[in-house]
Amino acid sequence: MCRHRNEVAVEAGDPEPIPTAVLVKAPSAELRPDQRDDQSLPPYDELDPLLEQYVEGDATAEEMIAAGHDPALVLRISKLVDLSEYKRRQMPPGVRISSKAFGRDRRMPITNAFRPDVI
Repeated sequence: MCRHRNEVAVEAGDPEPIPTAVLVKAPSAELRPDQRDDQSLPPYDELDPLLEQYVEGDATAEEMIAAGHDPALVLRISKLVDLSEYKRRQMPPGVRISSKAFGRDRRMPITNAFRPDVI
């Protein structure tokens, strides 16, 4: 989205509003010095399909494992998504960039230590 925004600005004869340094910086939650997402998460080419299936496609962990994904990775990622549900409830509404939005279209209980059944 940022690259597209820069392209639109340049086509309009304006300077790029988003600095290139922002676009090439390694993703990080920035909770500790020199932390990067690639130190605690799998590569995005492995992670993205799982997140898309789990969040957008409403696939269960069992279905993703049956589709051939690494069972340990599927269970870890689905658990991380579910454990972070409370964080999404605290966020204000944001721009919707897919057909399914966290908070409105995908709601998971956050009380009573609810966890979906997995294998």
